[in-house]
Amino acid sequence: MMERDDGQMRSLLKQAMPPMADDEPRRDLWPAVRVHMTARQSLPHWFDWVLACSVLGFALAFPAAIPILLYCM
Repeated sequence: MMERDDGQMRSLLKQAMPPMADDEPRRDLWPAVRVHMTARQSLPHWFDWVLACSVLGFALAFPAAIPILLYCM
């Protein structure tokens, strides 16, 4: 690429994406993350249990399909 094209590309990029005025977050996010991490974990949804039991039942009914199930996961 020639120098003129490089400069033109640089000016077009600066016009398309102006610099951000405030590059720092407005507040500290770490306390919210810590509260979320220490919160009590909920149990899986009932649909997750139904799905897990159906996969297990399918594997018990058709043991030859276990490699296919493992490949799909």
